[in-house]
Amino acid sequence: MHTKFPIQQNNYQDYLKLKTRVEFLQTTQRNLLGEDLGPLSTKELEQLENQIEISLKHIRSAKSQQLLDQLFELKLKEQQLQDANKDLRKKIQETGGDNVLPMTTGQDVGTSGHANEADQELHLGFCDPSLHIGYQAYMDHLNNDSA
Repeated sequence: MHTKFPIQQNNYQDYLKLKTRVEFLQTTQRNLLGEDLGPLSTKELEQLENQIEISLKHIRSAKSQQLLDQLFELKLKEQQLQDANKDLRKKIQETGGDNVLPMTTGQDVGTSGHANEADQELHLGFCDPSLHIGYQAYMDHLNNDSA
């Protein structure tokens, strides 16, 4: 029975240490959130400010790295899509496809961010004829109104 008392005392000491540690961490968390700053000295406030600035630098660095990784992946995907597009256009030309949209790449895009207007024109033979129903009547109506 004498051996049980020191074990209980050690457990109680561990409990007190953990309780103190939890209270310290909770206070630190509140301070980092801008709460309960009144009792802090100027030196403690400066240390807190430095800690927050260092944390912000780490966060911004991680964010920048994540954005750079996403940009790299998107550029890789863009290149893969351009290659696939080029291969598909080649296959269409090999099968005798005359009614193909002109090829536009990232280099063909002007400073406005849009493809050249000439490149955007569709070859009417390529479109579904059912889409042209009523188009000529609409154009005639527009021409008559302007005349």
